[in-house]
Amino acid sequence: MERTYRLVISCPDQVGIVAAVSDFIARLGGWITEAHHYTDPGSQWFFMRYVVRADSIAFDLESVRARFAPTAETFGMHWLINDSGIKPRVVLLASKQAHCLSDLLYRWRSRELDCEIPAVLSNHEDLRGYVEWHGIAYHHLAVDPSDKAKHFAAVKERIAEARADVIVLARYMQILPAELCALYPARIINIHHSFLPSFVGAKPYHQASERGVKLIGATCHYVTRELDAGPIIEQDVVRVNHHNSVEDMVRLGRDVEKMVLARGLRYHLEDRVLVHGNKTIVFA
Repeated sequence: MERTYRLVISCPDQVGIVAAVSDFIARLGGWITEAHHYTDPGSQWFFMRYVVRADSIAFDLESVRARFAPTAETFGMHWLINDSGIKPRVVLLASKQAHCLSDLLYRWRSRELDCEIPAVLSNHEDLRGYVEWHGIAYHHLAVDPSDKAKHFAAVKERIAEARADVIVLARYMQILPAELCALYPARIINIHHSFLPSFVGAKPYHQASERGVKLIGATCHYVTRELDAGPIIEQDVVRVNHHNSVEDMVRLGRDVEKMVLARGLRYHLEDRVLVHGNKTIVFA
């Protein structure tokens, strides 16, 4: 895969942003291979993502960042420049259900997801064998229902030890405390079925079947202190009807969950997601 630099920007919209950034890249000899722009009409906030061939620029990443800083300051930009050659470190959290975890590990092993996975954390032992077969460290961190603080302290410590760039809740059936969410803003990704808020609690597919739903979906989003209400990265649905049993719905639901989670994580890894308030702009 060709090594690139990814420049991602958000700032108040005004005349001259695209010209200034494009001129900056041209003066470095940069070869742009992707370009995305968007202005939110309500907030008049501008978003940009450029991909530049790394071999077209004679400077290293830190030098490029230092040279771009004055332009960013001029326009009041929130920005980043990442090197595709430096793989993000992804820590996966799981419980007992394997479909999302196994799908991500397959995509990682087949190099569809360009990242490192230094560790999987779980509150159960069930998935250890499968994870360790992939050569990935598996940490069982038990949960005491009467005092979950010890568990989350251990989770926090393991994530820090792994130097995680992003954390993925691959059907991890615990609610992260607000303190942990605050440590990794827009860096914790979760997946859940899209029945919420209609069918809350246990056996949502049974509830949905009893109501005769016609669509089953899944939502991939960033985690915030407000449960299941963070900025949405990706969603999808599959149609069902009266012929589908509860077992069919569970199977179809798992299929859409793992596809949506994989797409959402890939968008994040490729710096395609820009958070704006409680929503996202995704340059997919």
